[in-house]
This record gives sequence, structure tokens and C-alpha cells, in this order.
Amino acid sequence: MECYRSETFLSLTLVVEQRTVRIRTLLDAANALLTHWADDDGEEYVVAVKECLDAIMGKTTVEIARAAFIRAVDEAGMRIITLVHSEGTPSPGARSAA
Repeated sequence: MECYRSETFLSLTLVVEQRTVRIRTLLDAANALLTHWADDDGEEYVVAVKECLDAIMGKTTVEIARAAFIRAVDEAGMRIITLVHSEGTPSPGARSAA
């Protein structure tokens, strides 16, 4: 099942209360939404939960779910660290969603 495969989800690291949580798969993203969010009633949060579950069920793409997850991080004022890919070549980079 695609939700278990890390190569389908571009990995990121969620920073939660001075600790990090690796997000490698759709299941990791869904789990983080359900267990690491202090404010679970934001609009982007609800969309992210739905998109992750839809992607797990094969109703939408991994990319759409990941983008929704990142918007929920922004909405919650949390931070993420991710790799930036340019021209197919991975290069280290960071993105702060705060």
C-alpha cells in the first residue's frame, strides 16, 4: 500500500515543543495530525486530516496530502524542516512554517 512507502512521500521533520517528529509516509503525517496538534479545530487542520485519509484510501495524491499537511503546520504556527529539490538534484535546505 502506498501510504507505507517513504519514497512516495517527500520526507519532512515536524518540530513540536522543542523536539522533532520525522514524517516519512502518509501514515506518519496522519498520526502527527491526530497526536501532535494542540489546536485541532483549524480549517487547514481539518482539510489536512481529510486529504491524508483520502490519499491513504487512494482518492487523492500523496502530493496533495503533503501540501495540505504543510498548510496545517503553517496554520498552527508550527515549524517543519524539509529538503528542497532543485532540477532533480537534492540540496539541503530548511523551511520554517511560522
